[in-house]
Amino acid sequence: MPSWIGAVILPLSGLLLSLPAGADVKARSCGEVRQAYGAKGFSLADIPYQEIAGEHLRICPQEYTCCTTEMEDKLSQQSKLEFENLVEETSHFVRTTFVSRHKKFDEFFRELLENAEKSLNDMFVRTYGMLYMQNSEVFQDLFTELKRYYTGGNVNLEEMLNDFWARLLERMFQLINPQYHFSEDYLECVSKYTDQLKPFGDVPRKLKIQVTRAFIAARTFVQGLTVGREVANRVSKVSPTPGCIRALMKMLYCPYCRGLPTVRPCNNYCLNVMKGCLANQADLDTEWNLFIDAMLLVAERLEGPFNIESVMDPIDVKISEAIMNMQENSMQVSAKVFQGCGQPKPAPALRSARSAPENFNTRFRPYNPEERPTTAAGTSLDRLRIVWRTMQHSVTDIKEKLKLSKKVWSALPYTICKDESVTAGTSNEEECWNGHSKARYLPEIMNDGLTNQINNPEVDVDITRPDTFIRQQIMALRVMTNKLKNAYNGNDVNFQDTSDESSGSGSGSGCMDDVCPTEFEFVTTEAPAVDPDRREVDSSASQLGHSLLSGSLVCVVLALPRLCR
Repeated sequence: MPSWIGAVILPLSGLLLSLPAGADVKARSCGEVRQAYGAKGFSLADIPYQEIAGEHLRICPQEYTCCTTEMEDKLSQQSKLEFENLVEETSHFVRTTFVSRHKKFDEFFRELLENAEKSLNDMFVRTYGMLYMQNSEVFQDLFTELKRYYTGGNVNLEEMLNDFWARLLERMFQLINPQYHFSEDYLECVSKYTDQLKPFGDVPRKLKIQVTRAFIAARTFVQGLTVGREVANRVSKVSPTPGCIRALMKMLYCPYCRGLPTVRPCNNYCLNVMKGCLANQADLDTEWNLFIDAMLLVAERLEGPFNIESVMDPIDVKISEAIMNMQENSMQVSAKVFQGCGQPKPAPALRSARSAPENFNTRFRPYNPEERPTTAAGTSLDRLRIVWRTMQHSVTDIKEKLKLSKKVWSALPYTICKDESVTAGTSNEEECWNGHSKARYLPEIMNDGLTNQINNPEVDVDITRPDTFIRQQIMALRVMTNKLKNAYNGNDVNFQDTSDESSGSGSGSGCMDDVCPTEFEFVTTEAPAVDPDRREVDSSASQLGHSLLSGSLVCVVLALPRLCR
């Protein structure tokens, strides 16, 4: 071989060896990258026209590149922003489910209460006029306390209902004994005999069961929707760690730096990045699923045994029986009260002129369920039925949406990575970005949760430091789940509303002996007793006709029971 040939080959060999591995002899154009980079809204002044040496890169492969240091920094921040938006958009369904359903359920139940009170008030004003208006505070107080209980107020539900019946007994006792004058202290003594004498028969006990179990379920259910809404809103606002941001940049924008802006990440590569970045969120799943299961059980209660409609008609008869029972046993009740509380003082001669039996028999008669009003009050009752049936449809709708929200947090990586705008998809495993080049991604997919990320090949995850914020949400779900389990069994526990106002509640079960299943074990908390608000009985109480009392209790039939199922 001639010597000049060797002299030419040796320098050419040295030149070829001096080029970076994998580089073309002529630097490639960055035109495609410039176009994609500009479409993101960035200034083209940052980007070179041709590839440059990549020793300055801190995240992407340090090969010939279209990225400057400034570009890598900007794209790193862009990847963080896009990740946060992806999580928020992906969790949009579960967040809107709780926000919209909470609003709808709460509106329906409040409307139910308002219509029930209006129905009672309309009937009483129309039928009894001024006589009712002078004594309406007994029923107004009842509805006020029911509303306050539902909204999380410090109300002992069972004691409040006991107080309602005790106050009715005080007033009715005066009516069946108009020949006597009763002091406040004496009436206080009378009320203490409510449970012992059972002047209204078994109606107060049954009504208490219906009211307590319905209100416990409704209040706990709407609080569950509140907690679900707040947890979903908080968890969907992620703050990626530095290790996560590096992995996101490498996955989403290092293809830009390699001159491959149209190549999307491999699906399995995306899954490992997302599982590493969302490891703590996945740990929320277990407690979230238990919470959803408990919500579904309480929803079934609201549809079934705690359903207001199912007790509406029988209540009419029960209240009528209660009034008749008081009439038939008035002499015995009075005798036992006089024996226990002492002989009352006679009333002035004018008031005692009318004997108790005459007054009682001429103005008091049993309620006939067929005599329901068909005018304004009837319209109110129709509205109650419409509102409740609409609310039932709402509960059914909520149940379906809740079922779809199970496992939502562990499913986030899969939901994000199947988005065609994020990855190349599962059908394009050879022509996708694997973190280094356009080729198949080989590492195995990690399992869900923090502890399983110890060997995550894409994200540096410190498995010894669980996210404190996520742990707080897990605890909030755990507490709410326990309340829901109690509500499912008809039991109430100490309650905390969304404004951090503490409140107490009763310790009763709200269930008959064999009505509520006991598949859940729980610890019921005794609530602080509520001091009954006993108002002074004004002079009009002694003039209140028996027909008012009969109508009052009948109105409980017509209005209150619609709240209580």
